[in-house]
Amino acid sequence: MDIKEKTSTLNLSEHFYSVQCEGASTGYPAYFIRLKGCNLMCGGKDGSLMKEGKATWWCDSEAVWRQGEKTDLQVLIDDWLKEGILNWVLSGRIHLIWTGGEPTLKKHQKDIVNCINDLRLRFGPDRDVKLYNEIETNGTQFIEDELFEELDQVNCSVKLANSGMSKEKRIVPEALERIISHKGHWFKFVVSKEEDLEEIENDFIKPFNIDPKRVLMMPGLDHQDNFHERTKFILELAGKHGYIGLTRLHISAWNQTTGV
Repeated sequence: MDIKEKTSTLNLSEHFYSVQCEGASTGYPAYFIRLKGCNLMCGGKDGSLMKEGKATWWCDSEAVWRQGEKTDLQVLIDDWLKEGILNWVLSGRIHLIWTGGEPTLKKHQKDIVNCINDLRLRFGPDRDVKLYNEIETNGTQFIEDELFEELDQVNCSVKLANSGMSKEKRIVPEALERIISHKGHWFKFVVSKEEDLEEIENDFIKPFNIDPKRVLMMPGLDHQDNFHERTKFILELAGKHGYIGLTRLHISAWNQTTGV
């Protein structure tokens, strides 16, 4: 079919085909669309807060999402064609992972919706387009109706004190309550020590009445050297406290390499 004139753009940091290695949809083939910028700086710029002992982990994608440029949707489509996955994307067999940085920043929400609508316009006449849209958010930005209704899954990775960010920046009740109202929501917590669970329960699960069956624990892990020890740690906590324990499979497979 003839692809229509280009209309949609994204402030894009990187995009690549891989497998989801974190959270509730671990193991699913996925196409990652990383958008530029974030309203938080977990671990400090270049890990400065971690180095100062004010955080126990830092955002390992920081160097990527701090960069980016305005990119046309056609670039993604061309890549799907090159990879031979266009039909899988359009049928929802491959999850579209909208990530960052923070993909729910106001400047991004409209762009994402425009791209989703554009894909339907370009390919809808010839097929039933059933995209699977999965977004990864820190839970500090209110998701507007247009984007909210397009999302199949909301992965909310709220930040704890171990991120080095202040409580005022990390906890935005209106944004969290909005996410909880989505039928496909999950809360993913980075846990560095067992005491973190007290903070999780007192600051998030109890005050916001989060369903424990939608709580995922993930280790503060960014290198293969301690992958097995940290994974064992989180699985033991899952059995002890009754929350879901998962790890970061991409660290096991590719260590700190980005874009895979």
